[in-house]
Amino acid sequence: MGSDKNVEYRLELARGFLNEAEQDYSLKRWRACVSGSILVLENTGLAVLMLFGVSPLTHKPARHLSQLISEGTVTTDVATLIEQILPELEKYDSHEKMLAKYGDESSYRLPWELFGEEEGVSAIQAARKCMRLSSELATLME
Repeated sequence: MGSDKNVEYRLELARGFLNEAEQDYSLKRWRACVSGSILVLENTGLAVLMLFGVSPLTHKPARHLSQLISEGTVTTDVATLIEQILPELEKYDSHEKMLAKYGDESSYRLPWELFGEEEGVSAIQAARKCMRLSSELATLME
């Protein structure tokens, strides 16, 4: 199992980014909301990985979590929770993070042009969901 202090740190990072994303959501700053939400997803994914002793040095936690499930090394309850997180982690991978930071350089579209209300709402809902589920997983694994 991963270090409790490291997992707690990742979850606290995620909570902080979720608080910021919630503020951006309320202010209708959609690009910032998406960006903060992606950081929530990344940190909750890493926290879950760390529960199983996997290094946090990855930007694709979904790949490693899928592998844990396919290897059959987790209980059914744990696998069910992880499976609920996976679609969100896959949707908001490093590509989305790069778009939120730099825009789409190939079409010269700035990040603020790429992310509107629909994207902000979707991202914040994914962030809330992953925060809740990763916290459940951390409690389950205690």
